[in-house]
Amino acid sequence: MHFYQEEQTRPSDLYLDTINRAVLDFDFEKVCSVSLSNINIYGCLVCGKYFQGRGRKSYAYAHSIHDDHHVFINLETTKVYVLPDGYLVSDPSLEDISYVLAPKFTAQSIASLSSPSHLLRPSYDLNHEPYLSGYVGLNNIKRNDHMNVIIHSLLHVPPLRDYLLLSNFHGKEPELLKRFSGLAKKIWNPRLFKSQVSPHEFLQEVNRASLGKFRLEQQGDPVEFLGWLLNRLHKDLGGTKKKDSSIIFKTFQGELRLETQQVVVRPDSGLKEKPKFDIDRELKTTVSPFLFLAVDLPPPPLFQDAVEKNIIPQVSIHSVLAKYDGKTTQESAGQLRRYKCQRLPRYIILHFKRFTKNIFVEEKNPTIVNFPLRGLDFKEYVDAPPDNAPTVYDLIANVVLESVAGTTRDKENTVWKAHVRAAGGGGDDEKWFTIQDLIVEETRKEMIFLGETVLQIWERRTERQ
Repeated sequence: MHFYQEEQTRPSDLYLDTINRAVLDFDFEKVCSVSLSNINIYGCLVCGKYFQGRGRKSYAYAHSIHDDHHVFINLETTKVYVLPDGYLVSDPSLEDISYVLAPKFTAQSIASLSSPSHLLRPSYDLNHEPYLSGYVGLNNIKRNDHMNVIIHSLLHVPPLRDYLLLSNFHGKEPELLKRFSGLAKKIWNPRLFKSQVSPHEFLQEVNRASLGKFRLEQQGDPVEFLGWLLNRLHKDLGGTKKKDSSIIFKTFQGELRLETQQVVVRPDSGLKEKPKFDIDRELKTTVSPFLFLAVDLPPPPLFQDAVEKNIIPQVSIHSVLAKYDGKTTQESAGQLRRYKCQRLPRYIILHFKRFTKNIFVEEKNPTIVNFPLRGLDFKEYVDAPPDNAPTVYDLIANVVLESVAGTTRDKENTVWKAHVRAAGGGGDDEKWFTIQDLIVEETRKEMIFLGETVLQIWERRTERQ
């Protein structure tokens, strides 16, 4: 029996040195390059192409004879075979290939991903170039940078990241969930062959699942994409309307109280007096869940001369968060509104509303928001938390846009960037990276405040922080 096993694997040794790791790229859809089928697909480890099947009438079998390429990996099981003979290869030297195809994580291996020690352990790609897992570039295949910044921001939220890294989706789970978890594992893979990742496979599924709303070749809005993705992932994870029914709700869902009252215009009130809540009249109160809080920016000056054009208005984050203090009144469609949070989530997503549509163009508000990187206290914007949960938050992700000056939105010339925090703990240890598609650079903290922030993720500070 032992002799038979030796006979079984011996022919493979002749071909292992034909494997070319430099051409292997498992980031693309697992479809046959001839039939375009996605069933039972094998990757040729010599040229990197994908083929269906390995039987005598299969495309992989034909490729092995015509091109004299003999080593193939099953993209689902990661088993390696020599064709046309059909031998199964079991060789420790192939383990790095199966790990790049399907990285595996344990609770122990992810324990230090958010600590300063992670920054001291760079990985090296096939060209011996150093990189930090988690802080790798994402291809901008055509116009998908608005989706890349959301991918990076979400995959730096520890509970969601860890859930995806430890997941083992092999059954009937929705394809989007499988591909998002696969992308998370690639981005955080400490053993990549090349220090960048293509989100192609995931974004192809996004296109399908969103019925073409979010496409690779069309510049879009990261906030719209985030809203769609969070809700879709929640549903795909079996989430319901109940609190904490998925990792998405556990991580990002809070509760907001809205009070509304009809506006009554009194003849003697005069035009200058703003309508106020009247305590003697009926007040409607609703409490509803939220996944992110929309923040309004003050309108920029209407008229600018040559000098003022260079002066960009600035506003503090507390002045725009006052919308949620339960006292500040907003008027809309004949109704007065005021908001206050009832429960803050572990991670707060803020959306700064920069774009408004008028009859002619979509306008962009260039106002700069001033904010701290650490220690933003939300206590003014929440009713006293019943469990005395901390209300102080630290920034972990910041999405900005860079576009032409002025107040007209120019989608074609907009560049999206994500600032992500590396290593918790603050102080001198805290580092930040700017990621714009394939460009990953450590950045000085003061640079984070300069862009036009559109989205932020804040992490609740725990006692040990």
